[in-house]
Amino acid sequence: MTKDIKDTDAAAALASLVLAGKPDYKVLKRIVPNLQQAAPDGRRLLKGVIVDTETTGLLQDSDAIIELGMVRFEYDPLTGQVYNTPETFDQLEQPPFPIPPESTEVHGITNEMVAGKKIDDAAVDHFLDGVAIAIAHNAAFDRVFLEKRLPVFEKLPWACSLSQIDWRGEGIGSAKLEYIAFKFGFFFDAHRADADCLALLSILQQPLPKSGTLALKALLAQARQASYRAYANGAPFETKDALKARAYRWDGDKRCWHKTVTGPVSLKEETEWLKTEVYGGRSAKLEIEEFDSKTRFSSRSGNRMMQEI
Repeated sequence: MTKDIKDTDAAAALASLVLAGKPDYKVLKRIVPNLQQAAPDGRRLLKGVIVDTETTGLLQDSDAIIELGMVRFEYDPLTGQVYNTPETFDQLEQPPFPIPPESTEVHGITNEMVAGKKIDDAAVDHFLDGVAIAIAHNAAFDRVFLEKRLPVFEKLPWACSLSQIDWRGEGIGSAKLEYIAFKFGFFFDAHRADADCLALLSILQQPLPKSGTLALKALLAQARQASYRAYANGAPFETKDALKARAYRWDGDKRCWHKTVTGPVSLKEETEWLKTEVYGGRSAKLEIEEFDSKTRFSSRSGNRMMQEI
């Protein structure tokens, strides 16, 4: 039996090698974290955690977490290289109401699977002890759910691999996790929290297609920068198409357009564009909201200021 397995593995490896050289075929391998087992002597490593949640739905005010998956790893903050074997955490929780069938269709978690289950708060606190950054693939979704259920997540710096890596600029046309894995030649069993976390860790250890930068290094560089949300208060109605074309979004509560940019250079460029293209060269007062990795992607407000342009 052992010989048969080895023969099968050898045949699969040979077939993959042959097909990989054929332009009409694309070989996909099951995703496995590509990690260095030991750091060079004297290298200072930090701890990071990748988190993913499965929930009863998409409404952050009324839906609930039913699964929390985490992968804790050690990384070099300068290079983004991950070292040693990652540690995993996965727990289910029964929500205060039945899981809608349409949610079960996505993640496969049933009411029977979560019956009587509860995420252990103390175990989560212990798992996050000493962690320098939390990463999620859509942190704007996961962070709000997690902070509502587990306040320990409020204390952590966060990064978002969905929005803080320029996948399109790197030649990857979609930022969906399964598609990114496909472009790197991998596949995985998606839509369970722990599997998604391990897949993301593997993706973050890949060099980006155009820049060649390790994905985690690029993400950390973005996470360290402040981001700024500029509110185009009092923008003339006739400029709405220009604002939409520049990716501004409408805030119904504040009744104005806004856009978030990263870094002071981008903020300066944006305010100059607003003055010229929206306010016609006239002076205007903009409301600017500044976020860092502790407040970004949360439901909490950033540091607000008024800026004359």
